[in-house]
Amino acid sequence: MCAQVREPALQVSWGALLEPNDTIPAAQPGVGEPADPPGAGGHAEQPAPPVRRRPRGRTTLIIAVAALLGIVGGVAVGYGVQAEREPTPLAALSQPGLGYPAKPLSADRAPAPLPAAQDRRVKTDRDLRKLLIDRPRGTRKTLIDELGLGDGWEPLDQYVERYYEDPHYMFESLAGLDLRRVASVAWEQGQHRETEVWLLQFRSGDQHGASEQFDDQIMYMPWDKDGAGNTGDAIKGSREGRYFLYPVERKAGYLPSYRARALAVRGDIALDISIFDTSPISKKDIRTLAERQLERL
Repeated sequence: MCAQVREPALQVSWGALLEPNDTIPAAQPGVGEPADPPGAGGHAEQPAPPVRRRPRGRTTLIIAVAALLGIVGGVAVGYGVQAEREPTPLAALSQPGLGYPAKPLSADRAPAPLPAAQDRRVKTDRDLRKLLIDRPRGTRKTLIDELGLGDGWEPLDQYVERYYEDPHYMFESLAGLDLRRVASVAWEQGQHRETEVWLLQFRSGDQHGASEQFDDQIMYMPWDKDGAGNTGDAIKGSREGRYFLYPVERKAGYLPSYRARALAVRGDIALDISIFDTSPISKKDIRTLAERQLERL
């Protein structure tokens, strides 16, 4: 009698042994994995499509385009309204007659010239030497005047040679400022005192030569080397004018040297006054002289 061999049952790694007629059960969800919802019918649910976001800046672009369209539309409407209006006639470029009389008016109909109080050029366009102050009493003429070599007019080359350390530079500077003429007067007083008054008149033009010359001179007056070493004092009757006392200069074998200077400007005329002496000069002397000269201008 033969013995019947029985086949061993199939065994899986995750459960009990299976018999030959058994079926493999469905896989159970792992730990942490969601189970299928009831009624899924064995089919996975399709995910919802993502919502498309609006790009940033789109709203700003829409507003900008709308504003541009509004401007263009407004210009077009305004142009159309203006185009429908009747044109305004312009004045004729050529006049039928002259705006001034062809012949000068007769003496009885011509207007009177302005007085010197209302027109400064009435005085300054005349003889500039007559605007110089008179020599004070008790003074005497300089040697040049005594010899008859001076007439009150000072050529530009002689003026810069006598008065400035760098004549070539000052000649070009004054010529560039359109200097018109220079009038001067000088006198001597006491043993060593000498006074010089200069009036520099400039032509009228694009630049104000008198003011520029005044600014150039007064700029270095506070310097110790070339100037007086101080800011000076204001001259009465002048907005910018000032007078200065220089420190005394002493050299071995020479008398001490004192100097005072006044600078001012009135219209197209620059004023420059200097006093030289071997004894101290008071502020009153230079101030009074400058005020008197300004009154003549």
